[in-house]
Amino acid sequence: MHNNLKESDLYTPIKQFLTNLGYQVKGEIKSCDIVAIKDDEVIIIELKLTLNITLLLQSIDRFSLADIVYIAIPKQSAIYKKKQKQVKKLVARLGLGLMVVDIQKEHAYVEVIRDPKEYTPQKNKRKQKALLKEFHQRQGDTQKGGSTTRKAGLTAYRQRSIRIAEYMKTLSSCTGMQVNKAIQEPQATQFLYNNHYGWFNKVSRGVYALSEKGKTELVEWQQKDIVATQ
Repeated sequence: MHNNLKESDLYTPIKQFLTNLGYQVKGEIKSCDIVAIKDDEVIIIELKLTLNITLLLQSIDRFSLADIVYIAIPKQSAIYKKKQKQVKKLVARLGLGLMVVDIQKEHAYVEVIRDPKEYTPQKNKRKQKALLKEFHQRQGDTQKGGSTTRKAGLTAYRQRSIRIAEYMKTLSSCTGMQVNKAIQEPQATQFLYNNHYGWFNKVSRGVYALSEKGKTELVEWQQKDIVATQ
């Protein structure tokens, strides 16, 4: 984005764009960056060089003056270039419209990315199903909200792995079917085969033993599991 770009540089191309659509356009009316009127329709546009909380709060406040409110940012804005999909969702959720101004050397082009309208977010059923599955399968509250996701957490998957490892720690080897019968873990064979944490060694076809890594890490994770389920 141009280093010397100012918010006012967005005004002229947007004014020209709206004027061509038949609107009367004026700037800085009662602290509104742009007000455009055609017949009984009133539009307010707030200008910023980037999308930030100040712009969003300011724009939401404009609904007390008009039913149609847009925010306008340069197309070259870093957050728009990197997070375009999320920006569109956020603006839609707030009931705002979105314009971007593509500033070139000779000309500036205005694009209406989204017109304001009622927004009903579409749920991702697959992701929601995974969310609910993890919530209901996890025993206790195992990790503080807001803690870093880079640190391994006590997920439902790990809790199930702990139960399998606890059963196997006194056995030289066993099959997934044996584990399932003993602790009612229907996916025991899959857990042993996938060996996600490196806790199980394959002895022969369908037969597994607890690995040295599994024995060592099991003690640490058992303590975390006890604390989480208290």
